[in-house]
Amino acid sequence: MTSNTDQLPDSVANTEPDPKPAPKLSDHDFKIYNQLAVRMDYYHENFRRTWNLLWTYATTGQRAHGQSLAQLVRAGLEFGEHLTVHHGIEEQHIFPELARRMPAFDARRGDLVRQHKAIHAGLDGLQAYLKGVRRGDEVLEAGALKERMEAWGTVLWTHLDDEVRTLGAENMAKYWTKEEIMKMRW
Repeated sequence: MTSNTDQLPDSVANTEPDPKPAPKLSDHDFKIYNQLAVRMDYYHENFRRTWNLLWTYATTGQRAHGQSLAQLVRAGLEFGEHLTVHHGIEEQHIFPELARRMPAFDARRGDLVRQHKAIHAGLDGLQAYLKGVRRGDEVLEAGALKERMEAWGTVLWTHLDDEVRTLGAENMAKYWTKEEIMKMRW
């Protein structure tokens, strides 16, 4: 898969110094600090699964057992809708709070927000194609689907991993107290 490297950040790691070193966490505290990463990974796993369903068809022409082309198109459209809603919730409710201390979530300069923009630049083209297929204006072809996925697939997969890693216990403990983490209710 090729990527648009000009859209990819070098790293999600913050360029600003950490406010404090990560403390040694007990198993109990690790679970508390890691809860956001676990929840985020749950959502991301659904995106990975649907991407793989679409990518398998795009690269092999094979569909999941018993899946019709209409079901595949519907899965792709739902993927785009769900990803758009997911990112909207993050950018409106979650990222602003985290950005108070974590530069990766900053709306103007945060790597995770830049990744969202790169993802949606590609996702918009995929969604337009799949809507055309659903309307009957386009024919679903594996090569055409691949063409609309491969340019932004790398940034999507990088983002899914980077966001979970950034929300991981060791990193969150650098920025937030246990009590603050326990008050985060998204």
